[in-house]
Amino acid sequence: MKVTKILVAGLVVAAGMAFAEEERTDPNAKEREVLMEMVGKNMGVLGGMASDKAPYDAAAAEAAKAGLIEASAKIEETFTTQGNPDPVSEAKPEIWSSWDDFLKKAGALNAAATAADVSSLDAVKASVGTLGGACKDCHTTYRVQK
Repeated sequence: MKVTKILVAGLVVAAGMAFAEEERTDPNAKEREVLMEMVGKNMGVLGGMASDKAPYDAAAAEAAKAGLIEASAKIEETFTTQGNPDPVSEAKPEIWSSWDDFLKKAGALNAAATAADVSSLDAVKASVGTLGGACKDCHTTYRVQK
């Protein structure tokens, strides 16, 4: 019985350590993660509509577009400081060594979000391709691929 309790305690500690290893440790990395989650959430809303996994909702589409515009406008400010090395950050160091290119790609996302037409389901479907392309272009170069 005592061995079982020790084994269970050890597993709980190990699980806690594994969880702790997955959290961002640098405040800059945490801030970047929150911003990119906002982009992902809003892309998910539009992508769900575009793939017919969610019904078209004009108000939700407008809100997602506004969220993408807002988030993409904050990329430069949020990524300016690299911060300390963070073992689970998905941001490659190339962001800061190729800053002008990174900003160009971030600007392309903002331009795509601003130009997105979300007035109908067909318009959302057309806009999601451009938005997704802007995301992919940056992620391919500047995001750690898992």
